[in-house]
Amino acid sequence: MRGFTIALYILFLCFFYHAASAQDDTSRLKKLYDRVLDFNSVKADSVLYYANYIDREAKRLDFNKGAVLSLRLKGIYQEFREEYDSAINYYYQALEQARMLKRNEYESAALSDLAMAYNNIDQPQKARDFFKEAFRVSMQRKEVSSIFTNSSNLGSIYNRLGYPDSALLYLEQAEGVARKYNLHLDLHSVYNNIGNAWFHKKQWDKALHFFKLNYSANIAGNDMEMLWYDCLNIGDVYIEKKKFDSARKYIDLSFNMAKSQGSKKKEADVHLLYSKYYSVRGDYKSAYKHFKNWHALDTALVNRRTLHTVAELQEKYNLKQKEQQNKMLGLEIERQKLEKRNILFMALGIAALAISAFISLLLIRRKNNLLKKQNELIQKQNSKLARLNAEKNSLISVVSHDLNGPFTSIKMWSQILLSDVSNFTADQKKALYRIQSSADNGELLIRDILYIEKEEIKHHTLNLEQLDVNAFLDDIVHMYRPQAQQKEIDMTYAAGRDPIMLISDRYIISRICENLLSNAIKFTPRGKKVLVSLLDTKEEIHIKVEDEGVGIAKEDIPYLFSKYRKISSMPTEGEYSTGLGLSIVKRLVEELNGKIVCESEPGKGSLFTVILQK
Repeated sequence: MRGFTIALYILFLCFFYHAASAQDDTSRLKKLYDRVLDFNSVKADSVLYYANYIDREAKRLDFNKGAVLSLRLKGIYQEFREEYDSAINYYYQALEQARMLKRNEYESAALSDLAMAYNNIDQPQKARDFFKEAFRVSMQRKEVSSIFTNSSNLGSIYNRLGYPDSALLYLEQAEGVARKYNLHLDLHSVYNNIGNAWFHKKQWDKALHFFKLNYSANIAGNDMEMLWYDCLNIGDVYIEKKKFDSARKYIDLSFNMAKSQGSKKKEADVHLLYSKYYSVRGDYKSAYKHFKNWHALDTALVNRRTLHTVAELQEKYNLKQKEQQNKMLGLEIERQKLEKRNILFMALGIAALAISAFISLLLIRRKNNLLKKQNELIQKQNSKLARLNAEKNSLISVVSHDLNGPFTSIKMWSQILLSDVSNFTADQKKALYRIQSSADNGELLIRDILYIEKEEIKHHTLNLEQLDVNAFLDDIVHMYRPQAQQKEIDMTYAAGRDPIMLISDRYIISRICENLLSNAIKFTPRGKKVLVSLLDTKEEIHIKVEDEGVGIAKEDIPYLFSKYRKISSMPTEGEYSTGLGLSIVKRLVEELNGKIVCESEPGKGSLFTVILQK
């Protein structure tokens, strides 16, 4: 009996030790997550590495909060790379996981992340809505630092939207929270935004007071990054106060700082303020010179965005030209068939009267003529393709140059109007801001045409390494499983026990698999399955993605990998599809000297097989 009691005691100690060890491991993951949040864009790859590491360790330890931490870090990684669509997708997944766990601290973080991402893609209204929701969650939690952060962010967004009174309400609330609870937080951004709000209200002295508060603090802290903003803001106030010597002093300081920091964006902003300075002084020649400098720098700073509307118009134009070309080719083939039939009948008639040698001669001559005509047809088609390419380049030139002029003029005149809005009503002010926003969007659309065409001539530099494809696929499938679960899709991958090694480029294979899995989820109805499998042969590796989706019509398969080509199959729940995914996959597979094959039947699903040489 005593021996049995001792055994139970030892078993209890082992269990207690195991539980304590697991608790230590999860605490370590949380500390690692907190540390990675302080990484900047230079360490973007490290953010992704730790996101995947936390995901794997959380599964091993059955740590249910690990998915939220991993998804948020993956969103931050994509935002560092300016892939905002992917970042927003991860943030939405993190928000869903946080709400499933009923952890409002993670919910508030995900809402703030979504707001920041939408702000970065120039959708301030969406950003405001998410900041409001994050603020509501913070108030429920009664967590003062979170209330401070969300109040400050709402003030900044309302400034951007042109509502200074609302901005002041939230910014003064943020300042009051910091002082009431003695929070040791940096109030510089709050003061800067309060100054901007008073500036919008034309309260120059109040604006100057807050800008100079920041200026003095940043001089003491030698924060050159923030000093640039302070000098620019102070210079702008002095322009409005008609104190031109003081204005010139601070504008010059901000320009020298922008030069020393090597920031073209900051240089552009200073040139715009110089233009305003000279314009107010009546020196329109100098004002125009700086306006041109601002425009030259500003238009060179192209942000990568996923806007395909104009590109789709370009592609539709190309497709229309190709359809006309195919129609002409069909008529030419029919004419050749008729000509071939007539020649055949003539040859048969002559064959009845001529000797076999003469028949052979005629057959040889007929064959040569046919080859000659085929070569002529090929040359004609090559000429047509060259003309089409020239027309495409001409259209791109029009979009990039001729259409850019009107938008530049619109922006310049709207800037002049906005320089003095004292005589305008509130509705007129909103109309001016909308004119300027529309002009900005027009320029962005034009830039996207150029970006997409330039991407066609870029080539990825291969970064070869030895990969365990088995484990690699398992990670990618796990990454997309939450997205599949949103549509109640069962996504499975039967990972083998033994490693399957391949020397290849991790980034390219990742993009191939992500595109195929994303498409499978889009085109598969709720309650169905997506199966990922891996076949290892002696000389090849086959990556297979099979779904039970809507399938692809036989006549659409030849155009499946064409850029922007819209096939008859549609996503099951109205998801957005640009038509780029499979064309990108084909190009990436070919970069690895592989090939991709599609087998599909409408109503029964599709099977995509990527074949890579070992």
